[in-house]
Amino acid sequence: MIKNNNQVQALPVVYLPDGWTLSTLGEVSTKPQYGWTTKANHESGNVKLLRTTDITSGQIDWATVPYCSKEPDDLDKYLLEPGDIVVSRAGSVGVSYLITDTDNAVFASYLIRFRPIEQVDKKYVYYYLKSTNYWKAIGENTLGIAVPNVNATKLAKIEIPIAPQDEQKRIVAEIEKQFSRLDEAVENLKRVKANLNRYKASVLKAAVEGKLTEEWRKKHPDVEPADKLLERILAERRKKWEEAELVKMKAKGKVPKDDNWKKKYKKPSKYDFNKLPLLPGGWEWASVEQLAEIQLGKMLDRQKHLKGNRLAYLRNINVRWGAINTDDLLEMFFKDTELNRYGLEAGDVLVCEGGEPGRAAVWDGSSPDMKYQKALHRVRFYRDYEEHLLVYYLEFLSQTGLLKRWFTGSTIKHFTKESFSGLPVPLPPKDEQVKIVSVTEEHLSNILVLERDVDTN
Repeated sequence: MIKNNNQVQALPVVYLPDGWTLSTLGEVSTKPQYGWTTKANHESGNVKLLRTTDITSGQIDWATVPYCSKEPDDLDKYLLEPGDIVVSRAGSVGVSYLITDTDNAVFASYLIRFRPIEQVDKKYVYYYLKSTNYWKAIGENTLGIAVPNVNATKLAKIEIPIAPQDEQKRIVAEIEKQFSRLDEAVENLKRVKANLNRYKASVLKAAVEGKLTEEWRKKHPDVEPADKLLERILAERRKKWEEAELVKMKAKGKVPKDDNWKKKYKKPSKYDFNKLPLLPGGWEWASVEQLAEIQLGKMLDRQKHLKGNRLAYLRNINVRWGAINTDDLLEMFFKDTELNRYGLEAGDVLVCEGGEPGRAAVWDGSSPDMKYQKALHRVRFYRDYEEHLLVYYLEFLSQTGLLKRWFTGSTIKHFTKESFSGLPVPLPPKDEQVKIVSVTEEHLSNILVLERDVDTN
């Protein structure tokens, strides 16, 4: 029975409009009922079994709802009808769903059914079960520590303000009107975000193909062409190799008598650039191996790596497109001999080897002791290459699907060092590289601000 208005007025903490009464979920419904206990049959059957997992999305897909392994003898007792409200008593505790159509279905034991009485609008009750007051009550009445749950007795005692019948209908109509407006607004925001994604893709494409700096090139015809730049980069590559070899020989007590040891230098393999698209005048194609040193990180082995310096390291999950997230860092041990090998410097590019292969970002050097795991490639350029260009190019290739041809594996994809080394990348003149990064970063910053506004809205 619904409490009358005089009873409500006797409670100083409750304030309701004239004509409203304060009731409970149990009083505005028939006796709450627990569902049928049986296992789900995903193959075939006659009666569907609605479970908690089927209602948590806010929309039932009857095609995916399983059948009962065993049907109840008193089937009518458990059959769902339009207007029934089912509430999850465990798992997603308190989540509710208003049945609007059925498919010869019963409800499972982790659901409790409430069937509102005729004097109460079913949608009015259902919308109240979405309110903050309802969820506050659920929090206060949830039982259990390991497995939180709520029972029918507790649910039935949850208070609900009841408006006059005509006003209930007006309230439901207004709620659905506002929801419709919100849905429309959300769809508009989704379209805005999709347009921003397309805009970002076009910016990246224009950056790596030279369209962004087309006018700049016309005004700067005398810049040093990229073929000269590549010569200097390759000379620097060889110089660094020779320096490293001398250090190794001296560590072994060897002193070279002549320059024959230099013949061991392995030149980077050259891709057949004739098969690639034409680049703007003054640009060159070059492989990653020609431009940079590539080094995979340290493999985590909790059984072996128990000594050394305990330091934070970056994982695949920390590297997003164009940004590195250091909020969730783990630590492992690094020996003194591993500190440089797995160390990071500002300007290093980290590229995902697995997960989303090719996803990349530039390390800003904010933590001088930061290391990185084997799931990441560290790309350290020899000289005169703007590291952000590689990130732009990888994201462009990823968006267009072109990067997949460089992956290995049929089900789980990997971007191996061997494959990554041979990846051809566009090499603009040095001055133009600086201009490309400047213009692109300006566009991307504006896009990021707009995306944050959209997400907030």
